[in-house]
Amino acid sequence: MTAPGLSAVSFDALYRAEHARVLGYFRRRAGRDAAPDLAQEAFARLLRSGALERAECPEAYLTRIACNLLIDRSRRKRSSPTAFYHFDETRDAVSCADQTWRIEAADLFHLYRRTVRAMPRKTRRVFLMRRVKHMSFKDIAAALGVSVATVDYHMVQALALCRAAVAVQW
Repeated sequence: MTAPGLSAVSFDALYRAEHARVLGYFRRRAGRDAAPDLAQEAFARLLRSGALERAECPEAYLTRIACNLLIDRSRRKRSSPTAFYHFDETRDAVSCADQTWRIEAADLFHLYRRTVRAMPRKTRRVFLMRRVKHMSFKDIAAALGVSVATVDYHMVQALALCRAAVAVQW
């Protein structure tokens, strides 16, 4: 349906030329979800207004319509009532009991200790120097008389053993 006297060809040409620009405008200002609907509404308003034949620069008129749509949208959002709900403490989210967490933490700690004890001697030593004594790879390499690459190798091995033990347990 076109407005009286409006050429469908000129509207179609304007739509094809300006749709991407108007859509991009709304994407930047209103988001990807709202942009297609707002762009469609902008072109519908332009068509209903009958200004396509009267306007010297229909692109600028379309931009003004788009701007006004965003202003109207903002006003609607501001004036819409906000819903407030009574806070009911008895309906609080269920949380895991502290005792359960402590038991799981103790189990994990025992698993960790067993895994470290089962590591090869050199791997265990490198791992403990790094994790317990907080030594750098360079300091560990100097203390053990090995290269930094060797320290890195043993740390990777130790972490893989820990990861595997946890994966089997849980």
